[in-house]
Amino acid sequence: MNQYRNTYMKVLLSNIEDNVKTIITTYPGYQYYFGVVKADSYGHCDNEVVKRIIKGGCNYLAVSSLEEALQIRKELKDIPILCLGVILPQFLPICIENKITITIPSLEYGKNMPKELLPKLICHIKIDTGMNRLGLKNEKEVTELYSYLKKYGCKTEGIYTHIYEASNQEKTEKQFDKFLQLTSGIPLLEIPIVHIAQSETVASFSKLPYVNGCRLGVIMYGITSTLLPLKSTFSLISQIIEIKDLKKGETVGYNGIYQAQNDEKIGIVAIGYADGVIRKNTGRDVFIYGKRYPIIGNICMDMLMVKIDDTVKLYDEVEIIKDKEHLIEISDYLETIPYEVMCNITKRVPRRYQK
Repeated sequence: MNQYRNTYMKVLLSNIEDNVKTIITTYPGYQYYFGVVKADSYGHCDNEVVKRIIKGGCNYLAVSSLEEALQIRKELKDIPILCLGVILPQFLPICIENKITITIPSLEYGKNMPKELLPKLICHIKIDTGMNRLGLKNEKEVTELYSYLKKYGCKTEGIYTHIYEASNQEKTEKQFDKFLQLTSGIPLLEIPIVHIAQSETVASFSKLPYVNGCRLGVIMYGITSTLLPLKSTFSLISQIIEIKDLKKGETVGYNGIYQAQNDEKIGIVAIGYADGVIRKNTGRDVFIYGKRYPIIGNICMDMLMVKIDDTVKLYDEVEIIKDKEHLIEISDYLETIPYEVMCNITKRVPRRYQK
């Protein structure tokens, strides 16, 4: 994409690789480290990010859809890829052709797969231990599904569940127990890959003896509740494209929600809600030369306004998201999570990759 507007997301590839190495060094003992690269690697985009995740030590990838898997497979022919979402049965031949591992979320889904395809598929069974989204939550159904797949020659390469509140020790340990209960009727140790822990669980709980895989998601991009020395992996940059002098009493932007209390100076910045900076960001700070300045007025589709001082000049760089600490601050301000802020940055914002 041509970059004629100086608004972009700067992606630090070496920091992503370093983060993965740090995580694996800190939490060794797993045989399989799944790099979760769904949603364009949490908004980072491009297969160069995926390559750095693999270089850092991840030996399996996880995505949310077949579309995402195929986008990666265009360049990366050999890395195993697990689709965490549901793939409709009519598209299973595409999975076979492109070596995409599928998730079986229910007994019904398993029995509806064409029997002639089963020997050619690589499958992971999803167990529901409390998330109540995808997965089997009945012990008899787990046993029946496992036997059915074995009967028709389907390779059950893996089995997994998802922890829904890793910050809560009691709830998480109940999920661990539930997983063992639901899989008690099958030879769990004969399944090549058992993976339960995702980012927060890896960092908060010791490796379980029957588990040999873990899934690394947002932690690869520096976001964690632990004190790991992880690095920021991106920043969102724009610039001042106009400077206005306001007289006391003048308003700014749509609906005039901001009124100058004194004579003031404002900077117009070339980024808006069509780029992923939603209107609720009004009131929080951006950075210009390391100094904080507040967003004022209603954020527009393509622009937003910042209250500035005389040190700010036309075409100065504005850090809309400065680093991972700022990202967390923004997500708290928006009453959401860093994942959502990251994924909100739209594809019309070019990504500039630094090695």
